[in-house]
Amino acid sequence: MRHERNFLIHPQEIIVYLLLAGITALFFGFSAAYLYNRVQTGIPPVELPPLFYFNTFLLVGSSFTLIKAKNYYLEDDTEKYQLMLTITLVLTFGFLIFQILAWRQLLNNNIGLTHSNLASYMYVISGLHFAHVVGGIPFLAYFIWTSKKFMKEPVTVLVYFTDPDKKRRLKLLTTYWHFLDVLWIYLILFFLLNYLIQ
Repeated sequence: MRHERNFLIHPQEIIVYLLLAGITALFFGFSAAYLYNRVQTGIPPVELPPLFYFNTFLLVGSSFTLIKAKNYYLEDDTEKYQLMLTITLVLTFGFLIFQILAWRQLLNNNIGLTHSNLASYMYVISGLHFAHVVGGIPFLAYFIWTSKKFMKEPVTVLVYFTDPDKKRRLKLLTTYWHFLDVLWIYLILFFLLNYLIQ
């Protein structure tokens, strides 16, 4: 068995937290640029289509099922652990599909990328969030694949559930997913308040 070194803060955790700090700075920067352009140009903000709000429920749902997956991992419940991971993946793909449909709603209302500066920022900001969700899918898929591959017999299940590396990676994946969830809620509220306060 590979020796697990003891760290006060594991390097993987440092990398993830630095990544989240960078993403936070990026989105706050775009938010500030959005507000600056709105003040400077006086262009009215874009009203978000209903699918943006519906997507919030899908993303919150995926965070909830990932929490359940983590809990079932700690309880050594193989079937429910695998089920919750799979549901999380399905909800995530649902979020991506409906986000594409939400952009199409905007295009059908003649609000394209070049409609205005604020519309451009809205597309870029929501597109960046979309890209970060896509970036998390391979890691989620990896957990599903390893659980299907190695959790077949009582011995392999025991090894899987007692592996501190997998436990830590699942914790980091959950942290990343919750971060994307909170970030999306922030973006929805940001665009909504900008539209209501004119």
